[in-house]
Amino acid sequence: MSGVPGWLGRLGAGITEMGRKLEARRAEAEAADEAEAAEPVPEAGTGVPAADTPAADRPSPAPSEPSDRDAAPLHTVRPDPAAAVPWGVRVAAEAGWRLLVLAGTVWVLMRVISAVQLVVLAFVAALLITALLQPTVARLMRYGVPRGLATALTAILGFVVMGLVGWFVVWQVMENIGNLSDQIQDGIDELQRWLLNSPFHVTEDQIKDIAKSLREAVGANTDEITSAGLEGVTVIVEALTGILLTMFSTLFLLYDGRRIWQWTLRLVPAAARPGVAGAGPRAWRTLTAYVRGTVIVALIDAIFIGLGIFFLDVPMAVPLAVFIFLFAFIPLVGAVVSGALAVVVALVTQGVFTAVMTLAVVLAVQQIEGHILQPFILGRAVRVHPLAVVLSVAAGGVIAGIGGAVVAVPLVAVTNTVVGYLRSYSQEPAVRQAPQPRGATALGAAPVERPPV
Repeated sequence: MSGVPGWLGRLGAGITEMGRKLEARRAEAEAADEAEAAEPVPEAGTGVPAADTPAADRPSPAPSEPSDRDAAPLHTVRPDPAAAVPWGVRVAAEAGWRLLVLAGTVWVLMRVISAVQLVVLAFVAALLITALLQPTVARLMRYGVPRGLATALTAILGFVVMGLVGWFVVWQVMENIGNLSDQIQDGIDELQRWLLNSPFHVTEDQIKDIAKSLREAVGANTDEITSAGLEGVTVIVEALTGILLTMFSTLFLLYDGRRIWQWTLRLVPAAARPGVAGAGPRAWRTLTAYVRGTVIVALIDAIFIGLGIFFLDVPMAVPLAVFIFLFAFIPLVGAVVSGALAVVVALVTQGVFTAVMTLAVVLAVQQIEGHILQPFILGRAVRVHPLAVVLSVAAGGVIAGIGGAVVAVPLVAVTNTVVGYLRSYSQEPAVRQAPQPRGATALGAAPVERPPV
């Protein structure tokens, strides 16, 4: 009886050892299955032997029997056509059709604008006049004047001043046209005498031939000149229509501009409405700064150049100063044209010396304008590169004449402001979704809330 417990103990130890061995073999079998499943399975008929098959047990294909690859027909897998096109060509094609769509849209827009050119120019002129007069309305309202009365007073005063300027120019030209024609004839005779005595070796016969050619050109174009005179009635009617449209548009923009802007925002898709709502006031501030700055710069140019040509005894100094003021609204090109007009009048009426002195006065004032007045008065808000100014003025003049040249630069300035704001606005969500900084840099990089527009 004493050996029974020992026997039972050895039996239990043997059973326990057997269980451990079974568990180890089961684990090895599972590991082998997983390794076999992870290895790539060879394709049927390729003759590739399995890695775990002994070399003696691997079947070798009979040399006389053809393999499946020799028996089956050869099928070539063709790549996707889009993948066969080079990456640069695909990028160029994607950009090309988008540019074609944009070009077509711009072409249609320009056709529509050319069809209603008078209405568009009148509305743009009303925008420019409103940008000039709106600060006066706001100042009167701060003094307690009702909006309607402030709008009426400002509009009437502005239109009266512009009408008086136009009347003064016409009056001065009509008063001095007789004396000017006599002075021009005397200047032409003096110019002929100077050419005869100049080192250019110009003969009297050559001068007569030039004068004869000019007379023949004028005589040949008499019909065109007459038709242009007959078409002047249509031009006057269109001008009066444009003036009336500009006046009414200015009145409504001064009185109800905020509600007109809110109504315009409702036409914008909801997703883009916040960005447009923020870009609108900034564009209006840019336009206001441009118009007010241009008026101040043009007034300074007209005063100083007018005083210069007045002391040089150039005829029609005051009308020329008014022309310089008006042409200053066409950047770069207007200054050149108005200055050249003053120099030509001085040349044909007072001689070469007075023309040279007039040219010196014009160049000096324009240099002061370009390097001091415009950067100081206009500031960085409406700064546009000179190349963009020249190209925009040329394009505006080709498309819509003088009116297009006048509105080209403010349009470019406003577009520059809007595009810059929309670009920065579109980048704000990415900045807000970026990982927030930690530690000491969190205070310096904390987001700044935008003021309500």
